[in-house]
Amino acid sequence: MIEKLQAHYGFSRMPFGRDLAPGKLHRHASHNEAVARIAWCISERAIGVVTGEVGAGKTVSVRTVLASLDPSKHTVIYLPNPLIGVRGIHEEILNTFGQTPSHLGSRLFGQTSKALLAEREERGRTPVLVLDEGHLLTYEQLETVRMLTNTSMDQDSPLACLLVGQPTLRRTMKLAVLAALEQRTALRYTMPGMTSTETASYVNHHLNLVGRPDQIFTEDALNLIHMTSRGYPRAVNNLALQALVAAFAAGKNLVDEAATRSAVSEVVD
Repeated sequence: MIEKLQAHYGFSRMPFGRDLAPGKLHRHASHNEAVARIAWCISERAIGVVTGEVGAGKTVSVRTVLASLDPSKHTVIYLPNPLIGVRGIHEEILNTFGQTPSHLGSRLFGQTSKALLAEREERGRTPVLVLDEGHLLTYEQLETVRMLTNTSMDQDSPLACLLVGQPTLRRTMKLAVLAALEQRTALRYTMPGMTSTETASYVNHHLNLVGRPDQIFTEDALNLIHMTSRGYPRAVNNLALQALVAAFAAGKNLVDEAATRSAVSEVVD
């Protein structure tokens, strides 16, 4: 099926994949804005909060920045799973630095703080802690993050920290129990969806990457994809791919509104 579909459209490989190298990503406004802000946050060794709806491109933007960092000047600690608890955060940090975490919880925080400080002061590398799915973090985990960035009496931070998650993360941080963390947060950015023009450019960009620089999707099809996806890249990927399949099944060379409506009914319903 996939081979026949690729041959039908003349693709060198399937479009709209999630495995693109950072240099091949589509550079729409919200992506560029997020990348610039995240890079600034890391350079300032600050706490940053990047939020957005599912599929808005948060992780992609973070990955773009991390890929551009000089490994001789930065050490990245990426935690994709918030369900590891407070101890899990300490353990992952210490494991990154090749240290064995203390069995005693009372010593774990001090051990982690010293490891972060040594990485910067002794080895000249800024630790960059990234916690994905941040909306699932507990109050205790978020308070741990604040304490790890606050080891020098508010004068400096040994690391940069990025909290990445759905919009509920920002609402959680505004609660009184997390006021200290909210006050220390230097970056707050919520990623919007793409505009209709950007959605069309995004689709054509992905098609160009697989050998079809010409217009395969009609204007009506692109408008329907944009309205249904609200301009969020992951939803655009899913709809565009299903629309290609629907058009192929109907023996069409162009993806029109009818094929796209069929895709919408498959993806949305």
